[in-house]
Amino acid sequence: MSSTLTPTAPPGTAVRESAAPRRRTRIFALPEARWAATALALFLLALPLHLLGAPAWTWGPLYAATYVTGGWEPGWAGLRALREKTLDVDLLMVVAALGAAAIGQVLDGALLIVIFATSGALEAVATARTADSVRGLLDLAPETATRLLDDGSEETVPSAELRTGDTVLVRPGERVGADGRVVSGASEVDQATITGEPLPVAKEAGDEVFAGTLNGTGALRVKVERDPSDSVIARIVAMVEEASGTKAPTQLFIEKVEQRYSLGMVAATVALFALPLLFGAALQPTLLRAMTFMIVASPCAVVLATMPPLLSAIANAGRHGVLVKSAVVMERLGQVDRVALDKTGTLTEGTPRVTDVRPLPASGLDKDALLALAAAAEHPSEHPLARAVVRAAHGLAVPVVEDFASAPGTGVTATVEGRRVAVGSPARLLRGRAEHPAAGLVAQLEAEGRTAVLVEVDGVPAGVLGIADRLREDAAATVTALAALTGTGPLLVTGDNPRAAARLADEVGITDVRAGLLPQDKVAAVRELEQAGHKVLVVGDGVNDAPALAAAHSGVAMGRAGSDLALETADAVVVRDELATIPTVVALSRRARRLVVQNLVIASVFITGLVVWDLVGTLPLPLGVAGHEGSTVIVGLNGLRLLADSAWRRARTGGGR
Repeated sequence: MSSTLTPTAPPGTAVRESAAPRRRTRIFALPEARWAATALALFLLALPLHLLGAPAWTWGPLYAATYVTGGWEPGWAGLRALREKTLDVDLLMVVAALGAAAIGQVLDGALLIVIFATSGALEAVATARTADSVRGLLDLAPETATRLLDDGSEETVPSAELRTGDTVLVRPGERVGADGRVVSGASEVDQATITGEPLPVAKEAGDEVFAGTLNGTGALRVKVERDPSDSVIARIVAMVEEASGTKAPTQLFIEKVEQRYSLGMVAATVALFALPLLFGAALQPTLLRAMTFMIVASPCAVVLATMPPLLSAIANAGRHGVLVKSAVVMERLGQVDRVALDKTGTLTEGTPRVTDVRPLPASGLDKDALLALAAAAEHPSEHPLARAVVRAAHGLAVPVVEDFASAPGTGVTATVEGRRVAVGSPARLLRGRAEHPAAGLVAQLEAEGRTAVLVEVDGVPAGVLGIADRLREDAAATVTALAALTGTGPLLVTGDNPRAAARLADEVGITDVRAGLLPQDKVAAVRELEQAGHKVLVVGDGVNDAPALAAAHSGVAMGRAGSDLALETADAVVVRDELATIPTVVALSRRARRLVVQNLVIASVFITGLVVWDLVGTLPLPLGVAGHEGSTVIVGLNGLRLLADSAWRRARTGGGR
């Protein structure tokens, strides 16, 4: 009686690897973060003392320290910008805060300082994290390589010292040290980090390999064709850095008029103070009027009118599994009018699964029996296709095997209940038998975009398995929703082969397909669309998508299987891997932008009324502060409407309308 086992997928089994070990910059290693945290702590210490009526000597020094710790960096940066004849809004905020303190509104000024210091710290952290991931990408290429000398001996050398024409030995489980071409040997190489292909690719003499890709079970001799500094992985790093550095600096809607408004406000404040003095006015009332003007004309209310809708939209999206990294990103998402989607790990789950079990009639096996034999033979193997077969046989009685053997590029063989079972590449196992019925099944599955795996029993073909990366359930609906939002169907950009890309595109309703793309080709496709006047949203998950994510107007990464570099480079991350949230967050962004416009109108009406009152009459300072703060409360509450779950539901069902 044969013993049996029930195979299960090993925990954590996956085809795609993370880009590189994380090397995080500690948040408090950044001076911006340290100063902002100190300012916030001091403010939180002072606030309850102030509100509870404690003596001024208890909270006054704390507020003063808040101004210094939170305001000196943006103030200094603003002064440097002023030397370049640019009036920075941060400097204006510091001056407004000091002006508020000068007329007794110490709390308002301190709060303004804390808000801007925190914003600057968050920007510094985001920049540092992206730089960490770009540097970490270089860890994909091994530090050393085994170079073969002319006399047949080996030497271990730093990968950076390899040169065109060198021959290197890549042993099983090692990463390839340089871009080159296989001169001998056979193996499978996982090159998902470069091309995005979901399955390892068979490599033999004459095939190209890339630095940083992971070799399988066979040894390869590779002739180097590019210097390490010019490898595909090095070019990915360069493209990400270039795209991140050259992407046009973005600003929130209100910042488009920042310079003119700031200059006008400063000029008016100075005039309101200096001109009356020239005509003999008293100093104290003149200063009070000027400071009142600075408070009521301050852009604080306008800035806060802008932020609450965007921050509320960010919080709502976060609750529903989408991490939007900043208010600028939330605003930009609503501007996109074209979408480019990656295939593997984005429209698909990124994990191969058995989709077809086709026994040959002459074998006498049914589907379960064929799958059980294949799973038994594949069970000791760590190949991703083997893992897919084992997972598919979950629940079946699978015999224990003997005499297991694996041949790189061909497949596996094992003795199962006295029969010799082989599972592997049809091209190898059917060599010389092109007319066999199994060849027809293989051709049919491959025409449908499947990876075909042949099963032989005692040297006779018994059936064929079809394996494919499974489409996400919400992929087709997402494509339809994005097309409705932008008015144009998304395009598919993938490193996978054209046949597999075309099949998937047909399933989800995409007509514009760009297949077989390397990372630089994806960037070229994005730039081509942007040169035509489009604002492109790129959705991807892998290292190979990172340059396109950086180059695009907006980039969204799929979070569960995404590489570190893609997650850091993207502007937003779909944490729960729900593809349908992408059109929803775009629609929510558009709603936030409309609320921003409403709030700006409200804030402008209040500011204009208070300024006119101060100029033509006598506006009491308490009333000016009350009106200024009242407008802030109104626009804040208006923006907070986007926090409600109903706002997310309306965005999901109503699109961008």
